[in-house]
Parts: sequence; C-alpha cells; structure tokens
Amino acid sequence: MKKLIKISLFFYLVSQLSACSISQITVRAAMPLIDGGITSMRMETDLDFAFLSIPANISLIEGMLIKDPNNEKLHIYAAQAYYGYAFGFVEDGFHQPKDSKRASHLYQRCLTHSEGLLIENGLDNTIYNTRLKDLNTAINKFDKDAVPALFWSASCLAKYIDLNRDKAVNLAQLSKAVVLMQRVLDLDANYYMSSAHIFFGVYYGSKSPMLGGNFDLSEQHFAKAAKFNNNKLLIVDLLKAQYLERQRFDHQEFKTLLNRVIQADDMLYPEQALINQIAKHKASLLMKKEDEWF
Repeated sequence: MKKLIKISLFFYLVSQLSACSISQITVRAAMPLIDGGITSMRMETDLDFAFLSIPANISLIEGMLIKDPNNEKLHIYAAQAYYGYAFGFVEDGFHQPKDSKRASHLYQRCLTHSEGLLIENGLDNTIYNTRLKDLNTAINKFDKDAVPALFWSASCLAKYIDLNRDKAVNLAQLSKAVVLMQRVLDLDANYYMSSAHIFFGVYYGSKSPMLGGNFDLSEQHFAKAAKFNNNKLLIVDLLKAQYLERQRFDHQEFKTLLNRVIQADDMLYPEQALINQIAKHKASLLMKKEDEWF
C-alpha cells in the first residue's frame, strides 16, 4: 500500500512538472530577487542611476514574462515600471527633450499589462471597446485581488488621455478611468500609498467647478493621501500645486507647496525615495512656469 502511494505521488509530481515548464519554475524561483530589486529601486535617491536602470529592469521583466506569461505579479511590476519611467523621465524630459508621444506609447504598454489581468478576471473585452455601463457591471464583481490591475489600468489610461486631449475619442474614455479608480477606492483606498485619493485629488482639482471640478473634494482627497503617508510623500504636494492650486489661482500656496517639495530632505521617506526625487525634479520644472500660469 505504501509503495502504491509513493508511485501515485511520483506520477502526480511528474504531471505537475509537465504542466509547469522548467522555464516557469525558474522564473518563479527568481521572484524573490525581483521583489528585492523593485524594493531597492523604490529606495533609490539618484535619479541618473534610476534613469539608466529602469529600462534594463523592464526588459528583464518582459523577458521573464515570455517564459511565464501568466505571472500576474510580473505583469503588475511591468505596468508599474512603464508608468514610473514615462511619468518620471519621459513626459517632462530628463537628460532628453520632453516627449509626449513616447510617453503616450509607454502608458499604452503599461495598460496592456494591467488590462490583460482584468480580462483574465472576467472583463469581456478591452476597456476601450467596453461600454461604460458594462465595464461598471463587470468590475463591481471583482474583489480585492483585482485592485492592482484596476489601479494601474485606471492610472495608465488616465495619463494616456491627458497626453492626447486633442482627440475627442480619447476624452470620452476618461469616465472609464474614473470608474476603474472608484472601484479601487471602494476595495482598498490605501493601495499603493493611497494613490487612488491622489488620482481623485487631481481629477476634481484640475477642472473649474463649471466643468465638473470640485475644489473641496480635491482638497479632501489630497488630505487623505497626505495623512496616510504622514505628509512624507512629496508627490501629493507636487500634484496639489500643479492642479488644484493652479486651477484656483492660489499663487502663494502654489509656491509654498513647491518650495516644500524642493527643500525636503532626500531621506524624508526612505521607502519611497525615488518617487520623492522625481517630485523634487518636477517641482523645479513647475517653478519655471510660475510667471506663465499666474
């Protein structure tokens, strides 16, 4: 009997190995190293180093996905990396001219990774080809496990739209990004440094009340994100200055927020040092637009 059990167990293990290729096993065995690399990059204070390193990291992740295409964690890492590189180094330029067209392309690649996971979770089609009502119905069935895919899909779609406002067909998709991010807010408001609140801070603050903006709601969302991060995440102040304070023409608060970002200690938030360095760089660029905007 024991021998029969051992034989059965052997054939079970062989069948499992057949279902999961050696390449997939290798990729999954390497995931702790990838996790460590992502954590290390988030703590990077040298923008030049990050600028040179992130594309290589993206290529590594894409290569691993060729061997393990259903690895959800790698898809999220890829989406996050494309977004971070586009936002931090391409959109406004860093050691190169600003390139909205290339940034748009990178946001599309980000969306491809996160959107694919939504389709695996039950979305019948791409976000662009799904009616708003049907999209809302589908994602309301998603649970907390879908939050990363929802968040990065909303974030990348919104940034792509923001860079392509000259096409009405793109602007019409913004309500879908809002629906996706609202679901994130409902399921896990504090995911990724409470960034759903940052999203809505920008969304309500970037438009005049006559066009659907709501400065009070914007203020509330930015305040919640700041509180969650103990006022150490500089991107909150940066985006509040860029969108809310610019829209309500508060020149003094605009300068106060940006100066706080620029003068902040590089180790204010060690776990998120890279995004804070990106915020500092972008704040210095925004300061140059002060006379133009006010």
